[in-house]
Amino acid sequence: MESLTTERPSKLSHCRACASDRMFLFLPMGNHPPANMFVRPEEADEQQPSFPLNTQACLDCGMIQVADQIPDGFFTHYLYIPSGARTMHGHFEGLAKVLIEKAEGGLVVDIGCNDGLMLGFANRMGGKTLGIDPAANLAEKAAELGVDVHVAYFHPETADKVREKHGPAQVISTTNTLNHIGDLVGFMEGVGRLLAKDGWFVVEVPWGRDILRTNQFDNVYHEHMSEMSLRSLVKLAERTGMQVVDVTYLPVHGGSMRVFMRKASVAGEPSAEVVRMLAEEDKAGMNSEETFRQMAERVEEMGEALRALLARLKSEGKSIAGYGAPAKGNTLLNYFGIGPEMLDYLVDRNPLKQGMLSPGVKVPIHDPSVIAERKPDYLLVLAWNFFDEIRQQLSAYEEAGGRFILPLPFPKIVA
Repeated sequence: MESLTTERPSKLSHCRACASDRMFLFLPMGNHPPANMFVRPEEADEQQPSFPLNTQACLDCGMIQVADQIPDGFFTHYLYIPSGARTMHGHFEGLAKVLIEKAEGGLVVDIGCNDGLMLGFANRMGGKTLGIDPAANLAEKAAELGVDVHVAYFHPETADKVREKHGPAQVISTTNTLNHIGDLVGFMEGVGRLLAKDGWFVVEVPWGRDILRTNQFDNVYHEHMSEMSLRSLVKLAERTGMQVVDVTYLPVHGGSMRVFMRKASVAGEPSAEVVRMLAEEDKAGMNSEETFRQMAERVEEMGEALRALLARLKSEGKSIAGYGAPAKGNTLLNYFGIGPEMLDYLVDRNPLKQGMLSPGVKVPIHDPSVIAERKPDYLLVLAWNFFDEIRQQLSAYEEAGGRFILPLPFPKIVA
C-alpha cells in the first residue's frame, strides 16, 4: 500500500468537534503502528509503518483526540468484531430494541455495522434495516446473519446514494464508529442528508469523563481519533444543524454514553440527564490543563508499576500470558514497552487474530484453549473492559491457582 508512507500532520491545531484552537498536548506517546495492523509470522522481521500518537485535549469541549495519521483505505479489511464477546450480544440486543421503537416501522441504518450483530437482532425484531461499512470482509459475515450492507466509507455522497435507493432513514445509529472519523463535520453532513426530517441519530461511544477518571489512556490509538465528551457532541451537533436531546449512561467499555440527536428544527429541549452529565464533565475539570496533566502523570506511574510487577514475577520464574489482543491492549503494550520478554503469548477469541503477531511488540496470538494446555501462572487482562466475562469463562483456571492482573486504573493482581 503506497499510501502507508503518506505524511500527515502529527498534531491538531483545531478541535475536530468544536473548532476551538485551545488544544493541549498532554500525552505524547511516540510512534506507534496502527493498533489493528496485526503481523503475519512470516513478516515478523519486516519493519511496520508507524505514526506519531500525540494525545491532545480540547480545553473548550473536553474532547481527547489525535491527528488523523491512518492511511486511506485502512478499514477496507478490518479485524475487530464485537460478536466475540458475549457481553456485546446482550448489549446490542438492547440497543436494537431501542432503535426499533424509535423507528416506528421506518428504516434503521447502522453506520459502521461491522459483522452485523446489532442489525441481526433488529431484523429478528421485525425491523427494516441497512448497514453501511467499508470492510468487505465483515460485510460477508453480516450477510450470513441476513443483514444487507452497503459497502463504502460514509460520506455525504454515500448518504445521497443510500437515500436515493432506500429512502430516508428514520433512525441512524453508529456504535464506537464516530470516534474513528477524522472529518466529523462531513460525517454529520451525511447524517443530515440521509436522516428523515423527524428522525433520530443515535451515537454510542466511550465517555471521555470516565476515560479521564480511570486512566484509560489505552483507548487512544490512531484508529480512535477522538474520545468524546458529551459537550463535544453537543457542540458538534450545534455546528451541523442538529441538537443533542437525550443521553443514557452505559457501563460497557469502561463507561460509555448513548447520545440521541435530532435535527434542530424538531429537537425540543435537552433532557435532565443531558444537563446532569454536562455538569459531571465540568466537575471533572475537562476544560483544565491541570486535569489532563495529572492524568498523564498517573499513566506514567501506571507504566512503571506494571513493568516492575511483570519483571518481579518473571524473576520469580512465573509464566505470564496476556488475555485479549484488542487495539487498546496494543497501545498499552507499545507505550509501556512490554513484549515477548515479559509476555509469553496472547490469547484472543477472535479467529481473525489467531496465528498473528501483535502490532509493534509482536507477541504471538493464540486461541484461548492454550490456557488450559500451558497453564500460565498469570494472565495480564488487556481486554479489561470484558473482565467479568473473562473471569467467568476461566473459573477453572482461577480455581486451579491461576491469577489475573488488571492494568487499569492502576496495576493489581486480582485476589
